[in-house]
Amino acid sequence: MTNDKDLLLVINCGSSSLKFALFEQAQNQGFTLISEGLAEALGSDNAQLKTKYIASGKHDTQACSQHADAIQTVLEQLEEKYQLKTRLGAIGHRVVHGGEAFSESTRVDAQVLQQISDCIPLAPLHNPANLQGIKLLQEAFPELPQVAVFDTAFHQTMPKHAYLYALPYKLYRERGVRRYGFHGSSHRYVAREAATFLGLQSNQANLITAHLGNGASIACIKNGQCVDTSMGMTPLEGLVMGTRSGDIDPGIFDYLSNAGYSLSEINRLLNKESGLLGISELSNDMRTLIDHAEKGHEQAGIAIEIFCYRLAKYVAAMMVPLKRLDALVFTGGIGENSDLVRTKTLEHLELLNFGIDPVQNSLRPAEDSWRISSEGSITTLVIRTNEELMIAEDTAALV
Repeated sequence: MTNDKDLLLVINCGSSSLKFALFEQAQNQGFTLISEGLAEALGSDNAQLKTKYIASGKHDTQACSQHADAIQTVLEQLEEKYQLKTRLGAIGHRVVHGGEAFSESTRVDAQVLQQISDCIPLAPLHNPANLQGIKLLQEAFPELPQVAVFDTAFHQTMPKHAYLYALPYKLYRERGVRRYGFHGSSHRYVAREAATFLGLQSNQANLITAHLGNGASIACIKNGQCVDTSMGMTPLEGLVMGTRSGDIDPGIFDYLSNAGYSLSEINRLLNKESGLLGISELSNDMRTLIDHAEKGHEQAGIAIEIFCYRLAKYVAAMMVPLKRLDALVFTGGIGENSDLVRTKTLEHLELLNFGIDPVQNSLRPAEDSWRISSEGSITTLVIRTNEELMIAEDTAALV
């Protein structure tokens, strides 16, 4: 970007939320985050946009109802503070599902918009919102280049034996039924940072990366490329999550159907009412569960144990494609902040030579990457993810 076009906007339009980040880039320099914000519960009466201005530490909170209102409010706030009309050079968008059409980030044109639309059956809640965000920003800034960064793109290097289900092959051929994986920008970012931390080239690093938040997934990265991941055709497969069940016996669908549950009720149960929330009957927030477990709440404790046990099983499984493991990486809100989750998970993996240094594990350092493994054990790192920065870098590289 040129000196007079030194700002880059990142937009993440969710099904009922809007997240944004505004970066400043000096000529041939890295990116500096100057503002960020989040609108949640869009479509409800209590939707609000909360904006943070990094340099001043000031915050704005403003009511908004729909995605269009939230985006209009964001643009008005940022124009007043940072003169977007003269300084904004490009816009990057997070897009949840790119199917098999996209293996990397792509500049948006009419064909790309159509391909994103074609993937709506694979992500019926997210892709329509992603499309709406792109179109609204195109209307606001028709002259600016816009880039789509896909959650699924990083996982397109998986081999067929990793991404195909043991279902009739025609379901893949005719309907695209296969494993796609998600959280690609996060896995890609922390894999790069881990390689740097270890003094390796990205294409030399063999890693297992665990993105743990309300949504959670794990990826196996061999020589810098993803060769397996826990999420599947949808984000429901894999690890236990905040409200998602993760892996279950598919026979449960038939059992619940025979018990009188409708398809929509089963879908809501598995996506919105299961996981940590379902087991604990208390909360989907790991911090809340840990606090209550320490006070004797039995189901909160069980939820934490199940979360960590299932995570440990997946770490072990992700070692299968590798002949060497350079590091296990924890990231995401839970992965970065819960020393208890990291401890419990690694305790299940002692047979595989995972060990934890309790002092290092309890730290909250200023650095974004730190080692928590004990001496002589497999290297284990905590790395703070930055999906918005990854999107900004991809966008700048393409424009």
